[in-house]
Amino acid sequence: MAHFAILLGGNLTITSRLRKQIAGARVIAADSGIVHAAALGVTPELWVGDFDSSGSELAVQYRHIPRQTFSAEKDTTDGGLAIADALSKGARSVLLVGGFGGQADHMLGHFGQIIQLARAGIPARMTSGDEEAHPIIPGHTLIDLPAGTRLSLVPMTELVGLDLTGVRWPLQQRDIALGSTLTLSNIANGAVQVSLKSGHAVAIAYPR
Repeated sequence: MAHFAILLGGNLTITSRLRKQIAGARVIAADSGIVHAAALGVTPELWVGDFDSSGSELAVQYRHIPRQTFSAEKDTTDGGLAIADALSKGARSVLLVGGFGGQADHMLGHFGQIIQLARAGIPARMTSGDEEAHPIIPGHTLIDLPAGTRLSLVPMTELVGLDLTGVRWPLQQRDIALGSTLTLSNIANGAVQVSLKSGHAVAIAYPR
């Protein structure tokens, strides 16, 4: 299975959990996401973007990395370009590294992208090391978390038939309205099981 890590701009905290998640991955950097390569000890096989947010010092430091340069007047984000390239190379799972703490529009766009990947049958998630986003789609989802992790399910649509187990406050066959805060700030007992009849959500976790 080809596992790809996409380096995005934004916050990143290096943790042992993150190092395990990125181990063995093929790496693509999206524009300023290249800044995380040294801290993670990885060498991207490709650097893509319009390079409007990566400085000249990074360009010199990573001049040996092959580049794909795009116009700033494009119809997708640099992260979207990197994901598309990973899929063209046969990605069977995708980890977005970074992406939190920056522009809200880009962050929410990345939430949509991991949902889209999950709907296509490609496991995907997003992490900043101390904050993770997991897509929730109809069917069954297992989220492997350390006990004591704070966990919120944020509805992106109305949710129908939600089962949530492995948490301090479980739910069974609940319908959740868009905008509801019922599913925020739960606590994982360990691995969390989510079952959903219809709708989409993003599970935000804060692993200890």
